[in-house]
Amino acid sequence: MPSASEQKKIERLNKERERIYELSKYERENVGYGLLCGIDEVGRGPLAGPVYAAAVILDPEKEILYLNDSKKLSEKKREALYDEIMEKALAVGIGCSSPERIDEINILQATFEAMTMAVNSLKVKPGALLIDAVHIPQLEEYKQISIIKGDAKSVSIAAASIIAKVTRDRLMKEMAQKYPQYAFDSNKGYGTAAHIAALKEYGPCEIHRRSFIGNFV
Repeated sequence: MPSASEQKKIERLNKERERIYELSKYERENVGYGLLCGIDEVGRGPLAGPVYAAAVILDPEKEILYLNDSKKLSEKKREALYDEIMEKALAVGIGCSSPERIDEINILQATFEAMTMAVNSLKVKPGALLIDAVHIPQLEEYKQISIIKGDAKSVSIAAASIIAKVTRDRLMKEMAQKYPQYAFDSNKGYGTAAHIAALKEYGPCEIHRRSFIGNFV
């Protein structure tokens, strides 16, 4: 007979498994396409840094609990899930577009390029793509299933959102060492009041998006 604390732990695990089952609705509905790849991006809105995208093909035989929209998870939990996804997924691909590329072709097109790069770097070819909200013109050869707020509705897209965010956040922490005046480790390049004040005082650095900062410098 399990103790009261053990019973509560079992109940929490069962509840989490039920949540993950519900979050796998699109994966279950589209299993006929074969391997399903979740795609998500991070960094469309910041004033500085690249946009990152990740493509993840989860292994249906390997359980990963607590997957969720990366924005709803603590940094510690994202880091732990990043390691688990990298260990258990059938394939993970990552792509990015630089600030210069964003300025050159605009953020939407740069996001498409990063997503295409992520899919093309997968070691196995997916049967269909589950994508958060968009349709990728460069990947017309694939069946694409666009899901509004997909990172909160699909385990595959949630996993991709975690990989993309952790990867980009790590880069921005490195950039904070190089450009400490902008505090990229805390704002990740987004236009906080302190970041905008630093922009006005010091001007832009090499990773600022010139097409985004016109009103601030």
